[in-house]
Amino acid sequence: MIAYTIRRLLMLIPVLIGMSIITFSIVHAIPGGPAQAILGERATPEAIAQLNEKMGLNDPLTIQYFRYVGNLLQGDFGTSLKTGRPIVEEMGPYLAATFELAFFAMAFAIFFGVNLGILSAWRHNSVIDYTGMIIALVGVSMPIFWLGLMEQWIFAQELGWLPSNGRIDPRMGFESITNFYFLDALLRGDFVALQEVLSHLLLPAIALGTIPLAIIARMTRSSMLEVMGSDYIRTARAKGVSEGIVVYKHALKNAFIPIVTVFGLQMGMLLGGAVLTETIFSWPGVGRYLYDAINARDYPVIQSGILVVATIFVLINLIVDLLYAYIDPRIHYGKE
Repeated sequence: MIAYTIRRLLMLIPVLIGMSIITFSIVHAIPGGPAQAILGERATPEAIAQLNEKMGLNDPLTIQYFRYVGNLLQGDFGTSLKTGRPIVEEMGPYLAATFELAFFAMAFAIFFGVNLGILSAWRHNSVIDYTGMIIALVGVSMPIFWLGLMEQWIFAQELGWLPSNGRIDPRMGFESITNFYFLDALLRGDFVALQEVLSHLLLPAIALGTIPLAIIARMTRSSMLEVMGSDYIRTARAKGVSEGIVVYKHALKNAFIPIVTVFGLQMGMLLGGAVLTETIFSWPGVGRYLYDAINARDYPVIQSGILVVATIFVLINLIVDLLYAYIDPRIHYGKE
């Protein structure tokens, strides 16, 4: 297992190099440039050329790329062209906000998706099964932006039950310690702030987690149906083992490997694709941060942000692969 983990970590190197080249090339192919975005439409060509020279953007692309990689290796993600602040300091709070939202969205998707899939498989070809699959079909077909707007209209505007945007009411004067508001509220034992944080999380987490919920439900149902027809399940039932233990202990454990794969892929998608949800709910996450950076042609922020998200995605997939061995001891990575 240790050798396998080291091999996988080493495989990250060419993946990250490839990602950095692709990101760097695409970002520099975007029409316009940071100097134009900073100085505005009425800027003279002389002023644009002068600012490009100052930012090092007149150098050949290869020199710019190796300068960028050299800084990365020293832990320097660069400085935002728009704000003039170091990207490492600036990105931290945005990344924490996206992690917090993705975590709650994934918890929502796993809890309801797995149980909906189990229920559908357990009551196969029944009204419960058909209802569950209709819910999954609607969930996977529903656009995130439409669901988010409907949530805001019903639960925030019409009913007034939940806030429609932001992470917390700014009037509370809440000061963060770790940038994870939920964790900070727990650490301080501030249950009023905790309630505020959860109320702000609920609507965006549901909007972001609905499609993963539907995919997990369908995958769980499919895997469970395959396992539930196995001989050892029939043997367990013949021995008089309760149905709950048969389903949750014997069947679910063996059906879990494909479901865990979906968890990993969906978590990566949530981190990288939360921009729509963050825009609708004014959530100050990394998706919004990158969106604003693209509009401002802020090259260093775009390059570093995409590279960070890609690295997290690859690491999540590595964790998923390692979980396989824990779930199914028959998998021996050292014999590959």
